[in-house]
Amino acid sequence: MSQVAKIIGDEYHPVLLKEKQSILLRRLMERLQEYSCFYRKKLEQAGISFADIKSIDDVKYLPFTEKEELRQEEALALMAAPEEEIIRIHSTSGTTGKPVIVPYTRKDVDDWAVMMERCMRMVGLESSDRVHITPGYGLWTAGIGFQTGCERLGAMAVPMGPGNTEKQLAMLLDMQATVLIGTASYGLLLAEEAKKRGIADQLKLRKAIFGSERWGEKMRTRMEEILGLETYDIYGLTEIYGPGIGIDCDLHCGIHYFPEYIYCEIIDPQTGEILPPGELGELVITTLTKEGMPLLRYRTRDLTYLDPTPCKCGLPYPLMGRILGRSDDTVKIKGVNVYPGQVEDVIRMTPGLSSEYQMIIEREDGKDSVLIRVEEDPERHNPKAAREFKHNIKAIINIIADVEVTPYQTLPRSEKKSKRVYDRRNLD
Repeated sequence: MSQVAKIIGDEYHPVLLKEKQSILLRRLMERLQEYSCFYRKKLEQAGISFADIKSIDDVKYLPFTEKEELRQEEALALMAAPEEEIIRIHSTSGTTGKPVIVPYTRKDVDDWAVMMERCMRMVGLESSDRVHITPGYGLWTAGIGFQTGCERLGAMAVPMGPGNTEKQLAMLLDMQATVLIGTASYGLLLAEEAKKRGIADQLKLRKAIFGSERWGEKMRTRMEEILGLETYDIYGLTEIYGPGIGIDCDLHCGIHYFPEYIYCEIIDPQTGEILPPGELGELVITTLTKEGMPLLRYRTRDLTYLDPTPCKCGLPYPLMGRILGRSDDTVKIKGVNVYPGQVEDVIRMTPGLSSEYQMIIEREDGKDSVLIRVEEDPERHNPKAAREFKHNIKAIINIIADVEVTPYQTLPRSEKKSKRVYDRRNLD
């Protein structure tokens, strides 16, 4: 059993945890009733009294909160604390609409730092590590989130921020960094560039933590082989805190999340019905301790499942599956719902393919057509890879796709998130 598990003891026993979550939820409802005009109006419209919510089991009676509701004309419309208690704001990127402004109290910032430090300790980071941080700073949560986690841990943070691959590689060498932080797409780009320049074996990296996007096992294996490190998948979103509300462990079988800070449900994305453990659906999060902008039953649009089985790593934190895609990124092809995680699973099971792919969907003469371009594995040539991949796509996902296996490193790389799916059916 890990040191973390020994320290917290029985705190996560189901009965004690439910009692603690119920207390936190009642406090949250009191806060929202006092400070949140948004939720007072929302619950009144739903015919729900704040006093009716007494137990964590009562969460199911609360209405969902949608992202579009957070895009208010008044930037701080969802603030649930006196303004003098707000010490920081962050915001979403705004790539899919108006940015969501998220206010943080001192307690919010401290709680987030505690979770970040916990994530780092869970994957084996120590105060002696030198942590190379490539995500952006400023309004985005990732850079400063990892920075505060490093500071609590006592590790040395190297706050690089994004871009300038040449300088990134030079600093990785000069500083002899032991931990890399970023998106998996940028991690792959750095790994490939380091190998191309013949410096991969000069780097001292032993761990990498990647987040902000869905990435699969083929990408994990490729980066680990080039850089000789172990990679971990961290989860989070700006609307909740930022990265750090969960991370995978050494067994890499899912994401451990922290139930004294967030309460998780899985729902059917179409009906809103709560799904049982183990069933794939959309993740819904209620923030139990957040003050600046608490959220009730926030629909994340991320697709995963809750795993009730205790993890063999010994950590007591509950487990959800790695994110398989987003409900709003799922595409319907010839009547079949397809999400990126399925394609990545088929790539993983097909010998001779690397991690990078593109799925291009078009409509010709009223019929859908699908082309999947996927890179070949530079280390494991398989002349039958295209035929086997096409067969596996039909067998696993139940669609017929044209397949093009391209030479390694011919598909675009990204310093941020990689775009995988190009749905051109609605283009003029």
